[in-house]
Amino acid sequence: MFELVALLALMPALAAAEGTQVPLGDFFKDPEFTSVSLSPTGEYITVSVPQGDRTVLAAFRVDGMQLVGKWDYGEKRHIDRVEWVNDERFFMYVSRKVGRFDARVGNPDVYASNVDGSKRMDVPNGGTYFIVDKTWDDPANILVVRSVDSAFLSKLNVNTGRVTTVASAPLRMGTFILDHEGEVRYAVGQDEEGVRVTLRRKGEGWDVLGRAKLGDAIRTPLGFDAENKRVIFSKSDKGEPARLVLADPAGGEETLLSRNPNVDPIGYLASSDERHLLAIAYMDGTPGYDFINPDHPESKTYAGLINAFPQHAVRFDGISRDGRLVLFRTYSDVDPGAYYLFDRKTSRAQFLLASRDWIKPEQMSPMQPITVTARDGRKLHGYLTVPAHTDGRDLPLILHPHGGPHGPRDEWGFNPDVQFLASRGYAVLQINFRGSGGYGDEFEGTGYRNWGTTMIDDMTDAVNWVVGQGVADKNRICTYGASYGGYAALQSVVREPDLYRCAVGYVGLYNMSLWMKDSDVAESEWGRNYQRDVFPDSESGRAAQSPAFNVDRIKAAVMLVHGAKDPRVPISQYDFLLDRLQKAGKPPEVTIVEEKEGHGFYDYDNQVELYTALEAFLGKHIGNPRAATGAP
Repeated sequence: MFELVALLALMPALAAAEGTQVPLGDFFKDPEFTSVSLSPTGEYITVSVPQGDRTVLAAFRVDGMQLVGKWDYGEKRHIDRVEWVNDERFFMYVSRKVGRFDARVGNPDVYASNVDGSKRMDVPNGGTYFIVDKTWDDPANILVVRSVDSAFLSKLNVNTGRVTTVASAPLRMGTFILDHEGEVRYAVGQDEEGVRVTLRRKGEGWDVLGRAKLGDAIRTPLGFDAENKRVIFSKSDKGEPARLVLADPAGGEETLLSRNPNVDPIGYLASSDERHLLAIAYMDGTPGYDFINPDHPESKTYAGLINAFPQHAVRFDGISRDGRLVLFRTYSDVDPGAYYLFDRKTSRAQFLLASRDWIKPEQMSPMQPITVTARDGRKLHGYLTVPAHTDGRDLPLILHPHGGPHGPRDEWGFNPDVQFLASRGYAVLQINFRGSGGYGDEFEGTGYRNWGTTMIDDMTDAVNWVVGQGVADKNRICTYGASYGGYAALQSVVREPDLYRCAVGYVGLYNMSLWMKDSDVAESEWGRNYQRDVFPDSESGRAAQSPAFNVDRIKAAVMLVHGAKDPRVPISQYDFLLDRLQKAGKPPEVTIVEEKEGHGFYDYDNQVELYTALEAFLGKHIGNPRAATGAP
């Protein structure tokens, strides 16, 4: 991790590139694509393309980038991803989304199609299935798991949708681990109480290998080594970030494969024959790989491609089954990214497409990983973006908490909101407070029932650290966030009324008890259990951590933004807070409600209106900073 002083030392040099301010709208145009997939033969790619209120799919023959098929499932329907199930056929996962910050509403619909658009089919209950094995030697079938009251492993015919049960296990939200010969060896999932359970196959039945609540010792099988003898486990003793070990399934000594002291793994690189685990991906500040099999020929290719793109992260999104073609994406904090196809036989990389080619990296601002010590000694990790073409001192600061809050975390990479704010001269702080995902179960669990206390204190400590470094002017600090981040923005000015000059709540939650009743989260058993786990038990405890019940403490100017059709955080949250603020004689200075928007604005014009108002609001309250600009 770089020191902050190294970043600040770059500022005078960057100032020479000063030029014209980037237009606001450039940050919020739809990207050219959201995901790309490679066919098993390497002959085709599919590209998911946002188009206003939907995401469509296009398939291309790589040779000449010839269009061979298109798919569009209508308004508010988004083809999120593609899974190839044989050389010519794929599944499309189509979600209904009603806002920019929605992951999805309900299970996705799944449709099958050949790459040329022929033999299209609706896969019955497809969104409830998780692919376990693509059984390449049997192109008509794949193995899938579906959990109802138990977990069922089934063979699914990709041409007809017919399902045949292969095995079952007494687990909810379960899945199965097979060895390289296709034999069922383990099952992992949860029981009725939400306790995580690992089962080992014994004849036609199961032995319980382990049970763990959040933060307990846990040992989860992931797969088998190349010889099909030893098992790769993810292991954590006390909720610390998981490490990978190799062990005999019958017990005995373990061999450490990989660990990072700060973060959990975020991904794995396997060989094209799917037998060798090559590397583990981590996001410890910036993204990187730990190669545990560095001598494998494909490992050498991957490592070479990483070295070929300095100042960028490289993400590998597919390899042809013969190991010849590698699909990869390069990106950085100042570069939205591009896709390439590398031919291992010719050692040549073919450029495929760029995400936002109108963004010029030299006009953007670097995102610096930071480590902050909280008041109780806990280490917190996050990012500080200091606007380019400034001296990096005494700047207005925006605290920008992420949504979720449990599971998600802030990551290094191109972020339109952050880059927009930095382009207007604001330093932007993103801190992975307790409760964030990615830092081990214990770290995430300490945020439970502490949304408005410990988690907010972590944000306060991070703000004070930035002020102490001389980067931020203590008299020019605002906070802006969406979803949980909107909650955190308002709760921050409740808990620290003298620290902030303004707060912006975007589709935020402000009354915990109300949200337990009318959010779409409350419509499922899983959602109700989540609410029960993460909120205080009592009505009074929830009120104490709800900004709407504590508006008397607010001194900062407030801006509220909401979508009238938001099912995740309904408009009732906005209405309740607005009423409380008005009755307290503290009406919000700016309000924006879009009647046709949901959990985050999709429409480009609505986004431009929102960020234009945000820019004016921030400028008024923390001093009309000298905006950062970039070279034309």
